[in-house]
Amino acid sequence: MSDEHHGAPDTVVVGAGLAGLACALDLCRAGRQVALLEASDGVGGRMRTDRRDGFLLDRGFQVFNTSYPQVKRRIELRSLRLRPFTAGVIAHTPAGPVRLADPTRELRTAGMLLPGRVLSARDLAALAVLTAQDALLPASSVRRRPDGSTSQALTRAGVSDAVIADLLRPFLSGVFLEDRLETSARFFHLVWRSMVRGSLCLPADGIGAVPAQLADGLPGGVLRLGTPVAEVTDAGVLLKDGTEVPSRTVVVATDPATAAGLLPDLTVPDTRTVTTYYHATDRSPMAEPTLLVDSTGAILNTCVLSEVAPTYAPPGTALVSTSVLGTDPPGRAQTVLRRLAELYGTDTSDWRQVAAATVEGALPAMLPPWPLSRTTRLGPGRYVCGDHRATGSAQGALASGTRAAREVMADLGTGR
Repeated sequence: MSDEHHGAPDTVVVGAGLAGLACALDLCRAGRQVALLEASDGVGGRMRTDRRDGFLLDRGFQVFNTSYPQVKRRIELRSLRLRPFTAGVIAHTPAGPVRLADPTRELRTAGMLLPGRVLSARDLAALAVLTAQDALLPASSVRRRPDGSTSQALTRAGVSDAVIADLLRPFLSGVFLEDRLETSARFFHLVWRSMVRGSLCLPADGIGAVPAQLADGLPGGVLRLGTPVAEVTDAGVLLKDGTEVPSRTVVVATDPATAAGLLPDLTVPDTRTVTTYYHATDRSPMAEPTLLVDSTGAILNTCVLSEVAPTYAPPGTALVSTSVLGTDPPGRAQTVLRRLAELYGTDTSDWRQVAAATVEGALPAMLPPWPLSRTTRLGPGRYVCGDHRATGSAQGALASGTRAAREVMADLGTGR
């Protein structure tokens, strides 16, 4: 990877998040001269990790799913030194904490899934059938189903209102960044499938290690950091410093709001905002790498990141991550800290807030009917890609970038 500048490119990719990296990599491998322009000082977009006082702070709570097809195709997993979460969650319900886990991977929880212990026989059967279908049927079958909301899909599957409200809604709210389960059922089924078939992990060096690995595969001179684009022109792009970069083709691979600013005729979906608080404490409040979710909705989820990956905190310190919907208004941090005391059953008065990360546009609002993939073509020589053009996930971003490269090459007569 290098920031050296070479001659004029025949393709400019704007934005070095996952979609832009995938697009640039495929175009380079096809022999095209590419300039990948990134406004910030690093790659990854929303998938970055900051280092502060010995802590690894992902920009918002992140998980890495090993089952995504694009991940399997592009990422060398061993070098990431992945550390897994527990294959399940603990949901804090009106009746108390309930552990819901995959008994095939968490054998100690198998007894809790006996009928009547946590779930009724009807709910167990409904979830078993839903899970088996999503895990075993080809992903293409999801695309053929009529779409609706996740709430409707769970009800149609026979899951009771109580289980949806107390267990599934709290968990899925953290996945979708919305608490009404209005997200596309198609996307829900793909997410459920990926969780059953893969593992949720964190790289030892933080989530930013994933895009960094992709960037390392670029030829020298392709990536240009600190290069914000002001305008997409008829001839290429105009940088904010007034420099013009001529190019036959331009691919905009930014977040939806930035893409709409560069491409005024582009229609983009609404997006979800999330804030993640990071707290340090001398003692881990929970000695396992398990996600806690909250049926009251006061928080989305919380976990001890240093129990998942000890590298996230200095020795002798625990790092707790807690996410909430929306922004960080005055007083909210203290409300969150009080709720954490209840969830973990411990005194949090001496916990130190290390950071608070608000991510606006963290996910597209994937309301039904949501197309799982759409063309990246906007007009002659102009393309747009990103998770808002597919699904709000690493898989969606990578797949959209892949499609953009394929459509660019096809239109220029160089498709493979």
